Amino acid sequence: MNALAARRRHPAAIAILLMLGLLVTGFAYSALAPQPAQAEASTAEDVTAGKQLFQANCASCHGVNAEGRATGNGDKVAGPALAGVGAAAVDFQMGTGRMPMRQPGIQAARGDVQFSQEEIDQVGAYIASLAPGPAVPAEEDVDASKGDPAKGGELFRVNCAMCHNFAGSGGALTRGKYAPSLMGVESKHIYEAMETGPQSMPVFNDNNINAEGKRDIIAFLKSVEDSPQQGGHALGALGPVTEGWFAWFFGLGILVAAAVWLGQKSA
Repeated sequence: MNALAARRRHPAAIAILLMLGLLVTGFAYSALAPQPAQAEASTAEDVTAGKQLFQANCASCHGVNAEGRATGNGDKVAGPALAGVGAAAVDFQMGTGRMPMRQPGIQAARGDVQFSQEEIDQVGAYIASLAPGPAVPAEEDVDASKGDPAKGGELFRVNCAMCHNFAGSGGALTRGKYAPSLMGVESKHIYEAMETGPQSMPVFNDNNINAEGKRDIIAFLKSVEDSPQQGGHALGALGPVTEGWFAWFFGLGILVAAAVWLGQKSA
């Protein structure tokens, strides 16, 4: 007992215990932590082909090794570093035609897709090889038919509606930026946007909204997209601003025109 007590009082005992605790915690986290959805495994050929595509089409802004590139104008950046953004960010940006960006601007707008899905996957494989990051979601994770639109609506109104509007129609932000409309957007791109936080959008990882919640949000947006407009023209579903403008411009205009017509007729 005395020998055991002496070992406990040894100066190195605390350091050894801390190291053992860290090792146990690390192994436990790697074994039990939820893993991001993974697409099909990438091959070395995909990474090589993706690197060639990247250097030919993206390196002028993002650097030859995706390290990012400054404009030389203060702290402004021509293209950010891409290590750690994952294949999901590549699939979103290139799959929606936002990248390659046509010209410098406040915000990359959605446009025509410039690459095939195979080429996009190859560039994504190369970027994913640089550092761990969100992967392209599996089909099951973006299947709106398996989500709950009611729960998704609650999550959307709490986390997304202040920028994207209560019906996902988009809206203006500060300094010329905007939250785009979510109508007609592919389910996987909605999921990837939540995972990667493009433009001014925050990142909603699994600690904020888990994979099931993201699928519920997609289900809600698709239910809004497919719902018929029972009340007539939706006026962009932008809320009281467009509705009030329509009422004042057309409704009041019709009343004024009718009053003028009746006055001329009575005269």
